[in-house]
Amino acid sequence: MNKKILFITQSAMIAAVYVVLTYFINAFNLASGAIQIRISEALTVLPYFTPAAIPGLAIGCFISNILTGGLLPDIIFGSLATLIGAACSYLLRNHKFMLTLPPVIANMLIVPFILKYAYGVPSVIFKGVDLTIPFLMATVGIGEVISCCILGTVLIRVLGKYRGQIFGAVASTSKSLKKV
Repeated sequence: MNKKILFITQSAMIAAVYVVLTYFINAFNLASGAIQIRISEALTVLPYFTPAAIPGLAIGCFISNILTGGLLPDIIFGSLATLIGAACSYLLRNHKFMLTLPPVIANMLIVPFILKYAYGVPSVIFKGVDLTIPFLMATVGIGEVISCCILGTVLIRVLGKYRGQIFGAVASTSKSLKKV
């Protein structure tokens, strides 16, 4: 199969799965907001198997943010956070545990500002100090740890058994993937 076609197909499939998972979890009001567990973020481990996951995840996040009624800053910067997380996960693909951390960090650093300034999440004031951003970093971070680190690690183990069938011959012979 042509490598470009495989890359585009894998990207499109990953984007589609991301959208479906986000749309599903949005029915429970967990896809966005101060407390969010976007289970689709578990897919940010897919760069471990294929670089096609990087654009797939970013496009999936972009479409999801539009479909779930996200504001323009969320559509742009939320998608950028996922893109950064996915690209950094790809760079850390030889370190299975470490590759789950970039999406957590990117979202912890970007999403709280979106929530505060785009959505106007109420301020958290303690003894006269505005703790809104640190509070949102904690809540977003916890959701990302659940999605990326816990669910993502499970996903790596499950998909690792079928990587050749799912991601093609290139993935099954990759040096980094032999460690699964």
